[in-house]
Amino acid sequence: MWQAVLLAFLAGTLAANAYPHFAKGIAAERFPTVFGSSPVVNVLAGWTGLALAGLCLWGAHPVRHPGWALLGMAVGALPMGLFHATGRTIGARD
Repeated sequence: MWQAVLLAFLAGTLAANAYPHFAKGIAAERFPTVFGSSPVVNVLAGWTGLALAGLCLWGAHPVRHPGWALLGMAVGALPMGLFHATGRTIGARD
């Protein structure tokens, strides 16, 4: 069961990080990533993050542990959502 929680946590974190990159990329807007900030890079980074999140969720077996998988995803998505909500980038200084 702890594996399901851990994999669901990773899935939530990856999906919450991938979504803004993918959304900015398909809107043809620049958004910082570690690989650059062009829209094409963002689409690729977002798509990769969503694919990895799907693989992690598949490995978590959410049908066997629905409550734990949901809890793991929610707890994983929250810190990444808060990170993106601050609008800060890696290495940025106030």
